[in-house]
Amino acid sequence: MPASAVLCGLGAVVPPQVVTNQSLAERLKTSDEWIYTRTGIKQRHVAGRDLATSDLALEAGRRALRSAAQGGVLGADMVVLATVTPDHPCPATAPQVATRLGLGYVPAFDISAVCTGFVYALGVAAGAIAGGLATQVLVIGAETFTTILDPADRDTAVIFGDGAGAVVLRAGEADELGALRGFDLGSDGELNKLIMIPDGGSRQRASGRPAGPATSYFTMQGKEVFKHALQRMASSAQAVLRRTGWGIGDLDWLVGHQANVRILHAIADQIGLVRDKVVINIDRVGNTCAASIPLALADSAGTIKAGDRVVLTAFGGGLTWGSTALVWPELEVAQTDPPDSWHVANQTYRETP
Repeated sequence: MPASAVLCGLGAVVPPQVVTNQSLAERLKTSDEWIYTRTGIKQRHVAGRDLATSDLALEAGRRALRSAAQGGVLGADMVVLATVTPDHPCPATAPQVATRLGLGYVPAFDISAVCTGFVYALGVAAGAIAGGLATQVLVIGAETFTTILDPADRDTAVIFGDGAGAVVLRAGEADELGALRGFDLGSDGELNKLIMIPDGGSRQRASGRPAGPATSYFTMQGKEVFKHALQRMASSAQAVLRRTGWGIGDLDWLVGHQANVRILHAIADQIGLVRDKVVINIDRVGNTCAASIPLALADSAGTIKAGDRVVLTAFGGGLTWGSTALVWPELEVAQTDPPDSWHVANQTYRETP
């Protein structure tokens, strides 16, 4: 039988700079109440001028490896990094992270599936373990998403934040605590324009048209995205429940991509889950894209108990969506607070006017 992927380590980190709704409201001519009632966000963390995506990924990966080591699992022989904000368009960021972690010449690569990236990365890592390509995989979701936002766009500037989260998967048995118990993944390229950075890629360059200031930033058609996110995450979570043989009454926690608290509550209502069983940390960190789910898991350490049945579900640009399920293992998880050295590095940070 192919080996199953078993979650055995977890770590996450956020940058030290906190941007509150109030500070954004003054600049964007809105209010804390307007932002909070529409998104559920009170604050978000922003990477300063001295922090890149690889720095966040490195720290989250280090913490996940440390967590796994508490259970006797040392190192990783593959690194999969989910991000849409790499350090450079080329090369991928994952090899640099693997080298800085001291993992040697292991295979390392990036995955770009926007906010579904972490779930896609889990699926790829699980496939590598089942196929014998790896026995221990470090899966990271890391974003400096605020670097691709138009600071004057109220619809996006209030939503997103920066951060990173990571897990270690090891080869194991399907009935172990922490074993990933199947996936549901999908995409719809006909709706790619709902979530997009229009310029900066080969399509714009091949046209001969120079990139425009406005079209070089992240764009999102919020009302349509809300509708599709609700539909796709709810149906994907239900698909995974069917594959695992769990009923909605068996589910202890739903950990959804932290896009909007109203979406998370609506998903719970649609699948018949009590809202109190939905993990929510968007109020503290905002939407961190591919880092969203592992950050939510790390923030829930102590709330999610060993033996709890958990479904992870996400939706993002592409359009993409995906879900997986597991019975939560015994883990030691560090707080998501940034290292002390980062506070010094971020003293030069100034909010973009």
